[in-house]
Amino acid sequence: MKRMKATIAYDGTNFAGYQSQPNMRTVQSEIDKALVKLHKDDSVYSVASGRTDSGVHALGQVIHFDTPLDLADRWKMALNVLLPKDVRVVHVEEVADDFHARYGATGKTYVYRWSYSEVQSPFERNFAVHLGRWNPNVERMQEGAQHLIGTHDFTSFCSAKTATTNKVRTIRKLSLERQGDHLVLEVEGDGFLYNMVRTIAGVLLAVGIGWDEPEDVRKIRDAKDRKMAGKTAPAHGLYLMEVTY
Repeated sequence: MKRMKATIAYDGTNFAGYQSQPNMRTVQSEIDKALVKLHKDDSVYSVASGRTDSGVHALGQVIHFDTPLDLADRWKMALNVLLPKDVRVVHVEEVADDFHARYGATGKTYVYRWSYSEVQSPFERNFAVHLGRWNPNVERMQEGAQHLIGTHDFTSFCSAKTATTNKVRTIRKLSLERQGDHLVLEVEGDGFLYNMVRTIAGVLLAVGIGWDEPEDVRKIRDAKDRKMAGKTAPAHGLYLMEVTY
């Protein structure tokens, strides 16, 4: 048996998230169906670096699976033929037997995108959140973001449904900049709680449009109370870009 590491990209629009759920279309279920069909063995399954919510996209999700097959450089072709068009395998490599897509991850990078377009293109309605009449002050957002960089308890920035008891995480980088017709937030950290990036995006947007002050981000952080953070930003602006090991 060999252990394979694969990098996966997907359009999350028509999925009920990454993780398999009964009677729901998920990214994991499509990947595992392809693996089962390829191996002609229903015991083959994948393990991912983590799950993403319904509507969230990925360019760099990572999975591993164990296989007796030796397809050399044909893995991408073999899997992509069996996968739906909104899921693509972009890279496959053999790794050590002790590699683990989830437990071996040392960091993740996410991007959140808003659109400044006066009229949002119908072709990106599922891939960026339209700002509409809002024109956020990026400098204010950048100032507020400084209160999130470093190691903190992010209880205020995760869903109340989060089962994890330890909510301390380290954000290594958090940047915001205008790129053409888009405002792009990029955040890199050692790990993220359920809805953490989307809550951060929502809080920083509130600062940018003047509903909150940059200093309020620190107060929200220190309160350790999800009710202080306001609305979670919509899922379709979020992308899992990279998982590091």
